Amino acid sequence: MLRNIKISQAVDWPTILMYIVLVIMGWISIYGASYDFEHPSVFDFDQNAGKQLLWIGSCVFICISLLMIDSRIYDVFAYFIYAAALVLLILTVLFAPEIKGSKSWLVLGPVRIQTVEIAKFATGLALAKFMSRYNFRLKGFKNYLPVLLLIITPMALVLFQKEAGSALVFLAFFLMLYREGMPGVLLYLAGCCVILFIIVIKFGSDLLQPTADSIGAILAVFFIIITQLGFLFVFTKNLKQIKYIGLGYVFVIVIALVVNLIIPVSYLYFLAVAMFLSVLYLSWLSIQLRAKPYVLIALFTIGAVAYAYSSDYLFTSVLQPHQQMRIEVLLGMQNDPTGAGYNVNQSKIAIGSGQFLGKGFLNGTQTKLKYVPEQDTDFIFCTVGEEYGFWGSVLVLGLYLAFLLRLLHMAERQRETFSRVYGYGVVSIFFFHFAINIGMVLGLAPVIGIPLPFFSYGGSSLWGFTILLFIFLRLDASRLEKMR
Repeated sequence: MLRNIKISQAVDWPTILMYIVLVIMGWISIYGASYDFEHPSVFDFDQNAGKQLLWIGSCVFICISLLMIDSRIYDVFAYFIYAAALVLLILTVLFAPEIKGSKSWLVLGPVRIQTVEIAKFATGLALAKFMSRYNFRLKGFKNYLPVLLLIITPMALVLFQKEAGSALVFLAFFLMLYREGMPGVLLYLAGCCVILFIIVIKFGSDLLQPTADSIGAILAVFFIIITQLGFLFVFTKNLKQIKYIGLGYVFVIVIALVVNLIIPVSYLYFLAVAMFLSVLYLSWLSIQLRAKPYVLIALFTIGAVAYAYSSDYLFTSVLQPHQQMRIEVLLGMQNDPTGAGYNVNQSKIAIGSGQFLGKGFLNGTQTKLKYVPEQDTDFIFCTVGEEYGFWGSVLVLGLYLAFLLRLLHMAERQRETFSRVYGYGVVSIFFFHFAINIGMVLGLAPVIGIPLPFFSYGGSSLWGFTILLFIFLRLDASRLEKMR
């Protein structure tokens, strides 16, 4: 017989307490970042701090409502919520006005809604619904394709809104897929794509016009070769074949060095021939030994080369000019302290000026004089660093870490697949937002314009993160209600 437990007894109160603390700390930071000497009242609803207070008040109603709803509703209506989110994304693409170069806000009278925030928890619910089917395993093309479509569809619609940063958030769901059985090699391949992308962008001209000292092209090829040999070692354990292919590369490099003593010729041509021969050899081994890993490694080699040569096109054609400039500044290709690099430079100055103890509440000169653009939204963390210094920053980071670890613990203790999959999706989204936002404020990641959960000003983001979290809290509470 099912136990009769009240929701107040079943809900995870430590997580709710951390949520409340984060929201309050975020509101205080917004007040400090947007403080106006002529309008100092926290209840001035024409100022950002006052508006955020209204959004926080509305979140109380949202939290209670989500906890009161029967948890089975989220499972039953998961696909309907997902479909509604896609409709909102499409309407945003078609009818939203362009604001700051993007069409991400759907205007409904006096209210503006950023529909991507709805799409995040809707996608999490849809993935949980699909992956909780009876006897589902994350194996085979027929299972991978629907899962990928569920992720890529809203991601593509957000890209049409010219919001590349928000679109990248959906990649966080691949961390959840890894927990549910996706091979780790796919995450490694994603990392390879990032590394190759950086090499190509930083040394792009070397790939298109190879010379004897084309550093960029040679670096890209060497990276592909090392990864190819690493895959051979991990997936085949055939040291004999690894030795043959490795010695083949060494032989080609020696020939290239000798030839260049006579006439300057790009080493890239020799390495390209060596890679082509290695692909033929791996394909032959696959047929001879009837082993699939060899042909998959050969396909990786071909795909990596094709990706390296297409990365420049992706960079120039898919990303907006201001996004290209931000990446170039991050990679040290451009020095633009008054343009694309201005936000990050001023943010680092603000954080550094806080030193160990900080300047104190409302005493930050960088924030009060509005040197940091978007300081109460995307760059809210610089206010924490300036006003509360190193100790305050560590406190906020420690609280976020505890919050993420608690969510991980909750996700792992779920008895039902639906709740576990959704829980790991929640953890992945929060982790992505936290890591990228802090990284871009510190100059460790490109500025892609995503908010810091519960801290950044904005009603849509606060609502989105609150709904995302409290749906999971309701699902977690239901596990006790269903204990026998």
